[in-house]
Amino acid sequence: MEIFEKLKTIQQTLKAPKDQYNSFGGYNYRSCESILEAVKPALAATKTVLLISDAVEAIGGRVYVKAVATLVDIDNPSESVVVTAYAREDEAKKGMDSSQITGATSSYARKYALNGLFCIDDNKDSDATNTHGKATAEAPSQAKGPAAHKTGDYVPTCVGCGATITVAEHDYSAKRFGKPLCRACQRKESANA
Repeated sequence: MEIFEKLKTIQQTLKAPKDQYNSFGGYNYRSCESILEAVKPALAATKTVLLISDAVEAIGGRVYVKAVATLVDIDNPSESVVVTAYAREDEAKKGMDSSQITGATSSYARKYALNGLFCIDDNKDSDATNTHGKATAEAPSQAKGPAAHKTGDYVPTCVGCGATITVAEHDYSAKRFGKPLCRACQRKESANA
């Protein structure tokens, strides 16, 4: 069985439930750790290994964590599938020091790299990312256009102003407002409600 057949098997059999609860936002979610725990039996069954690495990159004056998820075929180690995802570090986050901010950002980036690799849909429905006719700004990425989409690069943007947002902002605002918004646009949306 070649690497893409093994990946297909994992994608079709993987069950990664949303086993975590965000009491502030009032929604269930899955964490990077939940996905890793769920995928281990499928990796063993398909004779594959999963490698995850991070790199910190400055893009447009902001700091991003780039997570790379690589699925490698044990039977033929030269065969692999690679997916990358980005998450932006907050400049400051209440109650966290800089290493905790980087760690949390790494977890988000890794989660979205795994989502891309294993075809895990984190959206409740298509309205969660509906831009309602508004174009979104191009995500900062080394790969542009179709290549960026194929490799799984993901940098969420606010549909209100086009600013790059954190995955946490994306998830919270998509749940609360039905669209990804930065904090400033969330405040505007709340004020208009």
